[in-house]
Amino acid sequence: MSRFLVSIRSFENCLNASLLTFCLKNRFAHTDLPKANFQEHRRKSLESSNVSAVRSIDQRKTTTYAMSFVAGVAALYGFKSHMLHYVQFLSPSRDVLVEAQIEISLRDITVGKVSIFKWRGKPIFVYHRPPFIIEQEKLVNIADLRDPVSDDDRTKRPEWLIVIGICTHLGCVPIPNAGIVPGGFYCPCHGSHFDAAGRVRKGPAPTNLEIPEYKFLTDDTIILG
Repeated sequence: MSRFLVSIRSFENCLNASLLTFCLKNRFAHTDLPKANFQEHRRKSLESSNVSAVRSIDQRKTTTYAMSFVAGVAALYGFKSHMLHYVQFLSPSRDVLVEAQIEISLRDITVGKVSIFKWRGKPIFVYHRPPFIIEQEKLVNIADLRDPVSDDDRTKRPEWLIVIGICTHLGCVPIPNAGIVPGGFYCPCHGSHFDAAGRVRKGPAPTNLEIPEYKFLTDDTIILG
């Protein structure tokens, strides 16, 4: 047994001596490593030591910014053309656009007459008001009205009143030239009264008759929508 222990100790001593010799012959430290050379990876424009690195970097940045700007503008134009397909798809068809605007001739509407037209599924009252009705509505005290609006603000030309013939209470169609006000409108459903400017004067209607979007093309023609 003692001989075996002596053999193991002798082996350990030899191993330690071999490692020591190996370490002494091969020292590993950062000072022994060669300096890295990245010359082969340098840009050709920077291989010369006379070239300013800052100036080269600025040139590359300018080129990158210019390319990014051009690419961004091109992408925006492409996105715009792509979105136009969806916008045109969602836009109303031609038959709907035709119904969206209608022309109305005023030549056959005599003084004091209310003509009814259909626009976008709604009745339109076109009232050719006589002079005494115009004066009557101009003299109304706006402070006494539930929905105070002057007669001038509800007409583009005093002799023509154009309103949507739907009561603002529950959507019934009023009767022209009826009610408590001469030349006004009367709703038979719940008793709302409107004057000759389409302003509510009595009854449950909360607001005046609505004025549609229109304009005069000529003295005798208007276009709605």
